Formats: sequence, C-alpha cells, structure tokens
Amino acid sequence: MIDAAGLASLLGRAGVRDVAADDTTRALYTSDASLYRVLPLVVVRPHDDAEVEAVLTVCRGEGVPLTSRGGGTSIAGNAIGTGVILDFSRHMNQVLDIDAESRSAVVQPGVIQADLQRRAAALGLRYGPDPSSFTRATIGGMIGNNACGSRALGYGRTSDNLLRVRGFTGSGARLDTAVTGEGPTMAALREVTAAHLGTIRTELGTFGRQVSGYALEHLAPERGFDVTRMMAGSEGTLAVLTEATVGLVIDPVHAVLVVLGYDDIATAGDAAPGVLAFSPTACEGIDSRIVNVVTERRGPGAVPPLPRGNAWLFVEIAGDDLDEALGRAERVATGCGAVAARVVTDAAEKAALWRIRADGAGLSSRSPAGRPAHAGWEDAAVPPRQLGSYLREFDSLMTDFGVSGLPYGHFGDGCLHIRIDWPLDRPGGIAGFREFLMAATRLVVGYHGSLSGEHGDGRARSELLAMMYSPAALSAFAAVKHVFDPDNVLNPGVIVDPRPLDADLRIPAAPALRRDLAFAYRHDGGDFSQAVHRCTGVGKCRADNRTTGGVMCPSYLATRDEKDSTRGRARALQEMINGTAVTGGWRAREVHEALDLCLSCKGCTSDCPTGVDMPMFKSEVLHQSYRRRLRPPAHYSLGWLPRWARLASRAPGLVNSAARLPGVDRLALRGAGIDYRRAIPPFARQTFRDWFAGTHTQPVGGDPVMLFVDTFTNYFTPEVGRAAVAVLEAAGLRVQLTQRQRCCALTWISTGQLDAARRILGRTIDALTETARSGVPIVGLEPSCTAVLRSDAAELLGEKATPVAAATRTLAELLTERSWQPPQLDGTAVVAQPHCHHHAVMTWDADAALLGRAGADVRKLGGCCGLAGNFGVEQGHYEVSVAIAEQQLLPAVREAAPGTVVLADGYSCRTQLHDLADTRGLHLAELLAARLE
Repeated sequence: MIDAAGLASLLGRAGVRDVAADDTTRALYTSDASLYRVLPLVVVRPHDDAEVEAVLTVCRGEGVPLTSRGGGTSIAGNAIGTGVILDFSRHMNQVLDIDAESRSAVVQPGVIQADLQRRAAALGLRYGPDPSSFTRATIGGMIGNNACGSRALGYGRTSDNLLRVRGFTGSGARLDTAVTGEGPTMAALREVTAAHLGTIRTELGTFGRQVSGYALEHLAPERGFDVTRMMAGSEGTLAVLTEATVGLVIDPVHAVLVVLGYDDIATAGDAAPGVLAFSPTACEGIDSRIVNVVTERRGPGAVPPLPRGNAWLFVEIAGDDLDEALGRAERVATGCGAVAARVVTDAAEKAALWRIRADGAGLSSRSPAGRPAHAGWEDAAVPPRQLGSYLREFDSLMTDFGVSGLPYGHFGDGCLHIRIDWPLDRPGGIAGFREFLMAATRLVVGYHGSLSGEHGDGRARSELLAMMYSPAALSAFAAVKHVFDPDNVLNPGVIVDPRPLDADLRIPAAPALRRDLAFAYRHDGGDFSQAVHRCTGVGKCRADNRTTGGVMCPSYLATRDEKDSTRGRARALQEMINGTAVTGGWRAREVHEALDLCLSCKGCTSDCPTGVDMPMFKSEVLHQSYRRRLRPPAHYSLGWLPRWARLASRAPGLVNSAARLPGVDRLALRGAGIDYRRAIPPFARQTFRDWFAGTHTQPVGGDPVMLFVDTFTNYFTPEVGRAAVAVLEAAGLRVQLTQRQRCCALTWISTGQLDAARRILGRTIDALTETARSGVPIVGLEPSCTAVLRSDAAELLGEKATPVAAATRTLAELLTERSWQPPQLDGTAVVAQPHCHHHAVMTWDADAALLGRAGADVRKLGGCCGLAGNFGVEQGHYEVSVAIAEQQLLPAVREAAPGTVVLADGYSCRTQLHDLADTRGLHLAELLAARLE
C-alpha cells in the first residue's frame, strides 16, 4: 500500500492544495468523539468539488480508503479511517444561498449548524434539527448520521429536512438526487429496491428513531423512491457529498419550558409518552446526577431552581400565541404525573437549563462511581411507550455487569444517551465490553428498538446489526453499498462488512502515566493519561464563543486549525502517551507544535463539559521537557517577571528611561524572546506596598481582610490596589497585608518551571494559612493570581493549600457576601472583558450581580483578550494574539459610545487594550472607588 508521503505527492499533483501528511496532523485525526482510534495516512481539507473529485480518483486508483469528516463530533467512530480523512470544515463551509420564499438553503457540507441558523434567523427562519453539538457539528456530518437533536418532535430528523444532495458516489460518478432518471446507478438501485421490497417494508422505518442501517424505507414506491432522504444516515459509505439543499421553517414566536420532576429516571420515561399529547417541540430526560456534576464543577448558581425530584423532563411548548402556549404548558405541568413542576419563561434560566442538557455527553464522561465513562452504547432507542420499562431493564443489566453511567436523552422519541464506565484498561475489560454490548443489543431488539437513535452505527454498532436485522435486510444493505461503492473505498468497516466492535479501541492503547509528575491530577487518580483522556472529543472547543458565551478555545477560533483546539492538543498528548503516531515523549515536536498556541487561558477547565485542563497539561509538558535543561529566553524574562519587577522597583525611573532609549527597547525585547511590536510596560514610581506602609492611613476598627498583593498590582498598577483599599474600607473592612511581598508563582507555572513554582507558592500558602484558618477572608485583585490560590495551588501542593483556597475571594464576591450596596452607576455604560481565569475558576457571576445592583448598563463579552499573560507578548504569537482580540474585544471597543467604561480586571487584558486600542481599561475597584462619596 502507498505510504503517506507518496499519497500526499499524488494528491498534490492532482491539484489538491491543502494536504497534510505530517505526524502532528495525522495524530490529531486519529479519533473523533468516539471510543475508537485509527491513524490515517493523510488529511485533506478540500477547497471545492474539483478537489473532492480528484481525491476520490486518487483513492480509487490506489485502493486507499476515504472517510468524510465534518466537525469530528461522531460518537460512534464514523469519522475516522486508515486512508484519507476528508475534512470539510476548513474550506467548504459556506452557506451558498438562502431562499426565503421557498424556505430553503444551499450549503456546503462543512457549514456549522449554528452558522446556518444565524443566517436563517436574519430572515425569520430556522433550520430544524438541533443536535446538542450544534455549535460545531456540520450539516454534512448531520446528514451522515441523520442527526435529530432535542427538538426532533417539532422539526423532525435531518432526513425530514433534506431536499437535495450533490456529490460523488464511491464509483466516481456524479450524484445529484434531484435527478433520479435511469442512469446506471439509479437503475441498479431500483433493481435492488424491487428485489428487497418485502424486507424494506417490514423491517425498516418502524418508528421515528430507527436510524441503524440504511434508511431504505424511503426507496419504497409509495414513498416516491426518495434517494435524497435515503442518503441521510449512510455515514459516508455510499457517496461523498459536496452540497446539500435543506428545508427551513418558521420558528414559533414563543417557547415556554416546563420542567417536570419525578422520583427516578425510569418513572420519567414512563411519563414521556403522555407528554406527546400536548404537542411539544421537545421532551428531554435528565438525571439528578448530571445536575450534581454541574453544581460541583460550576457552583450552585449554574443550575436554576428545579422542582422536587431525582429526574426531570424538560418539555418545550412553542406557539405564536403566548397565552395559548402558557395554557398548554400549565396543562403539561399538572397532567403528566410529575411530583412537582415548574414553568420557566425567563430566557436566561431557560438557556442555563438547556445548556445542562446540551452538555450531557461531556458531563456524563465520569460515572456515578467516579470512573471514566465511555461512548459505545450511548444511543439506543425504543418506541417511546416502552421507554420506562427499557430503562429499568437496562439499569438491571448495568448492575449485573458491575458498571454504571448517567442516563439522559430524547425521552419523547424513546432515545437514551448514556456513557458507561467499562473497565477497558483492566484485564478482561475488553471481553466484558463485548459481552455487555451483546446483552444490551438483545435487550433493545426485544423491545423492537434500534441500536442507534441518531448517532449512526459506525465502528461501535455495525457489527451488531446482524442481531437487529434479518439476513435479508443485511443483504439489501450490502447490495445498496455495492451499487454506490463497488470497490469499498468509502468509509470501509461501517454498516456493511463491519469492523469488530472491540477493534481499534482508544483507551486500552493508553498506558497509565503516574511517575514523576509535577501536578497531582487529583480527580484522575494521579494519572496523566487518564487526565488527558478526559477529552472525549465532543469538540465544544471548536464552537464560536460568541454563540456559547464562553472562552475556549481562542486560538482555534483564530486559526481554524484542529491542531489549535483543545481536542487537537489532547489527541496529540494521547498519541504521545501511547507512543505510536507520536514518538519522543515529552519533548516530541508534535506535542510542542500542538501546545504552542495554547494561551493557558483556562477556558477549557470550565467550558469543556469533560473538565479538561489544558493549561495544566501544557505546564507539565514544559516542566518535563526543560527540567534541568536550557529554556527559551521568554521563560527567563517573562517566567521570572516577579524577580525582575522587584529589582526594577529599586530604581523604576532609571529602568523606565533606559527602556525608552532608541534601539534599546527593541534589542531588549528580542533578547527576552518578546515580540518587537510589544512595549516594555513602565514600572510604577511607588509600589503599592510602599504607599500602603507610608502614605495610607489605616482606619480604626472594621472587620479584618487580607489583601493579596500580586506582582502586577504592586509593581505596575498600584492605583488598582489603592482603589481596592478605598472600596474595602468603604465596606467597613480593615485591610491587612502579608509581612513580605508574596507571589502566587503564576509566571513560573505558565512557563512550566514547576519546581520553582512549588517552592514560591508554598511560601505564599504558608504566609496566608494562619489568616485563612482564623476566618479572615483573602481578597485577590488580579484574577489569574486569585485563580492560582483557588485552584492550581491544590494541584501543586495538595491539601496544604485547602484552607487558603477556601478563604480566597474576588473583590466582587466579598462585597456581595457582605451585602454591600455599591455606589450608583446609573447611566454608566460598561463593556466588560472578564479575565479568562476569572471566568473559568471563580465565575463572573458576583461581578455581574454587583454591577447590576449599582445600576450599570453592562455588555459582557465572551472570549479572550488574546494577550493571556506571557502568550501574547512572546515571539511568534503576535498575529494570533491580535486575531483573538478581534473576535470580540476590539470590535466592542470600537463600537462603544463615547464615555463607555471598558472594565478589565486582568492586567493582561488592560495591556492588550492599551497596545491595540489605545484604550485604558479599568479594574472593578477603580470603577467603584471613583463613585464613592
């Protein structure tokens, strides 16, 4: 078989422009969101139809498998392969046309559902199917799996909204389902249909969520030989699609959410069919244990009030008449056997609740037993009237096998999602996995259900189709596959002639890695491998944070390269651990390439539903790579910044003057590994601590509060510290400082100098522990430093850091706890850029509430400022740093009316504003202090 370099050369000569055969890219595409891992030969990101045709021609000529891929969110292993991966999301991602009159849109396969939704919404329309991955799932991928989503009750499956597809069959013939005349392909397909018509009519299309196998029911004469709808759910095994025409609908004006509480998840399943009588657009089931995960990870404020119960149905009632919709919602609340119910109309509460449901695949990645839980049996469906009984039997089956999971799903459609904690990394684990899937298949078949309800069969379930369908049905599938793809080039091993379901499993190939680690990895048993495999591949890191309101992943949104997503970095690390696609261990070039544009923003720690902490992984990699070795210059200049700042504070005027001398500034920046387009920030003429010890007059009385004085506040922006003292004293508090200047070691952590970080941070924790244990709160002003005390310290120092973490507050948190009434900010327009670490570790909720009480008109931005500590000033990062700032921050500043306050607590955010927008950002303390009477 041809090798990667040879294949890439052939493709290049055929006119294909974006071909990647390097080990880094291949490693990134070894998996999708599934349990499976396969190393491809080459990754191609086609620009147009001609390139797709050229790739197919080369693959057919060389006998190389070809697998189509959209957002890579496939949970069944549908989007991985041993040959060419055709990634449509990079270039072929355009909405080509929207026709409001015919309510249709023409799109390329790489269009993200949310992008199409935005375009359609501008015309008062919407695209109906909305899988939970809608912020990164592509329309092509949705067609491949026949995706449904939460609102399938109202809008149907992808197949119900598909009007036409164009592309190429596996034989190389052009495909256009608007033209189904008597060409060779269609003639052969009609013959197959006629030969298997009895089987098609009796075994296929028996209920709405029967997605497994090919949807041949659409070829029956009474259904008009609908090849378009039949292509939905074919998982890229019949054709490569390059264009689709999809139907659009008018969204109802009003949508009301009814939350119904039940004693357990099976009882909720019993109730779901009764809900259908009220014509809901959605009826989703969720278990209390998933809600508990959200509360533990994001705090109790992340979950709006729920009615009493241990399981809930989320029922959406929509309509153009609000009174009618509310009346129907009230009838649902009282007429579906719930132990308690709540009708939710507030948009923010509805969004928060739907977010929990949408993040289910990630939130359930840890089982109730605290073990890693895996996809593989996450998608079965039964007729809705049998869901409750199925849930009880399925729960008993898990008990029999000693496994567990967190159930949720599309209960109105009878579809259950769950991830299960099979011990795949233990002896006998793979055999137990196979035995369980066989037993679970027998259970579903006994209920006349479907192995897949929307995710497709892929590598996870194709082998099991022989237990669900008769030999005649399997023969029909094989015949249709032969019509379209006679040489088995397209996504082989899926649906027809399947790969074994226990082949190519990712987890068993990943050895444990516990020795000589710097961080504790407390939630992963001290195992770096298990921590990295938290990434299940659901791909939320590829979502536009203007849609999600989050932070991650800023560099991916700037480059649109899988390498720069949290998922891509996790895949590179996973491959480093198993040592096949990526060799060289911690110092492997592929790993450092993947981590280079990680900003260490920590957005993934809160926004990734599986809780991946890529900044911690990056620090570990840098620590292991450079330990007892010469480091890059920036590690000494920026990593040791607190030391240099302390030295400069002895003669700040002299240092500032020298830094401004012509030529000196650029020479100093180059030597320090800093981009020449950045400026050396001026040091304060008087440090904050000097002001506090000399000029400041301490008030008499007041409750004590310990102000943690970070490097940036002390040496660069003491005005922030002075403002904070004024606000705290106005709130009746008496400010204390540690006896000596202490450091959280953030700059050492971010540059991977973790031995030094542990020593420095250890001394700081020692200095603060007695204060914390005495009940005195510790207030941090710089969000990144505050986050270290709240989070990273425990990973580096263990339980020793717990008292300080528990006592540490942001300024807004402490003022809120004391019920302090802020000064009036009525009429003040504020554009707020929450620091990434603030968002990720502490949340910005207290700040939003405080500003709301003050009467400010706040526009809160998502995303990252792009500077992110040392990242944006390092050589090689400037362009990406600016591109990230252009996503939200800079446009918001340009659009702001004169007099608008730009609020930015982070020193790096304020520096970015100064450098790129010539704008002075204010810390919350400064904004409040300026309005004190």
